[in-house]
Amino acid sequence: MKRILLFSFLVLLVSQITVLNSGCANIIPPQGGPKDSIPPQLIKATPGDSARNFTGNKISFSFNEFIDVQNVQENLRLSPVPKINPIIEFKLNTMTVKLKDSLDANTTYTLNFREAIKDFTEGNILKGFTYVFSTGPYLDSMEVTGKVIMAETGKADSTLIVMLHTSADDSVVVKDKPRYVTQLDNKGNFVFKNLPAKTFYLYALKDEGGTYRYYSDKTIFAFASKPINTQLKNDSITLYAYAAQPAQQSATAPATGKNKPDKDTRLKYQTSLTGDQLDLLSNFSMTFDTPLKTFNSSKIKLTSDTTFIPVTGYKFEKDSLNKKIQLVNAWKENTVYNLIMEKDFAEDSFGKKLLKTDTLTFKTKKLADYGSLKLRFRNLDTTKHPVLFFVLNDGVVKTHVFGNSTDFSQAIFLPGEYELRILFDENKNGKWDPGEFFGKHKQPEIVKPLERKITVKAGGQNEFDLSL
Repeated sequence: MKRILLFSFLVLLVSQITVLNSGCANIIPPQGGPKDSIPPQLIKATPGDSARNFTGNKISFSFNEFIDVQNVQENLRLSPVPKINPIIEFKLNTMTVKLKDSLDANTTYTLNFREAIKDFTEGNILKGFTYVFSTGPYLDSMEVTGKVIMAETGKADSTLIVMLHTSADDSVVVKDKPRYVTQLDNKGNFVFKNLPAKTFYLYALKDEGGTYRYYSDKTIFAFASKPINTQLKNDSITLYAYAAQPAQQSATAPATGKNKPDKDTRLKYQTSLTGDQLDLLSNFSMTFDTPLKTFNSSKIKLTSDTTFIPVTGYKFEKDSLNKKIQLVNAWKENTVYNLIMEKDFAEDSFGKKLLKTDTLTFKTKKLADYGSLKLRFRNLDTTKHPVLFFVLNDGVVKTHVFGNSTDFSQAIFLPGEYELRILFDENKNGKWDPGEFFGKHKQPEIVKPLERKITVKAGGQNEFDLSL
């Protein structure tokens, strides 16, 4: 018994010493594993996915972790489109959809949450989560697939929505919500699933207000030229989107609110110069912060060299908004020019002028700063009246109308990396024209971008063989 008591005492003493010695040590928390990168996973839906003979007004979803549901109004797509949007509630790992609108009989419905559902801790998005149910004994199984392309650029815009209406009347795109709505992927593709056997009218729209309606001719819009019968075999459909009228700034500037003039009375403008140099292939331009009220070309003179030799044969051109003035001249290479502006040569809508006569001096680029360019196109149909667009930094900087030849050549060309586009110019006016929907159903002219970009280098010949 004594031995047992002595052994217990020694164990207790050693334990206390160990605790005291460890009191000064750093406590290191257990190291965690790799960061969670997996989105929430559905465990159960009530009623189950693809449920038939649905009669309720509530759907519950349980996930394997706590969730967060954000931007429901922007993300959730319920098709057919209801008059009253459903309410979404979530708590912990459960989400509930409460349907506030009456459901049509024998109809297949699809809920697409897109990017609304995330896990609570890391924000991993459950992308494209969908749920399907039917108020009848079967699920509709028809599909419509296609792509939307911006007619003016040949590129995709994934922010557009695609809509199906059941009426042939043009006014439905203004008056009514569509029957079905879907989103584009990042390549401009779309798909409608679980459609009934019916005839539809297909549209696309930049729906910035969330109304699903085509209110303004400045809104990007597209339409299919003929109706779609889902009972027939339909090929993938391409829609060409356009804005019937480009958005333009007002030509006048009211002196109230944000446009109220500041205390600085100097006339403000920017020029087209780059580092005090002018491109030989472009006009000199001045862009004013505020539209001009007056412009007197007799009070602005162009001279050359340091001796201010008068230049003749130039002219000024003013844009329709009275904000930009271009100086058109046959520029000489590597030459110094002086633009002499009297203090009252221009006055903007706020009464601002130059404080005194000013001289702007610049120099034109050398021919050695440019390269020559020659393009040879294969498979280019000249009967479609093609026009070549040179695109630099997303802006069209040059156009070329093809005649009988499919070649392009220019001795002096500005270096840079260019994107090329081909316009098929139906009305032969040398520019892209939008469509016209109401009444005429006229599609926009089509622009096709070339996959290959070209890089023009200075000081030599640049030749390319290109195919559409």
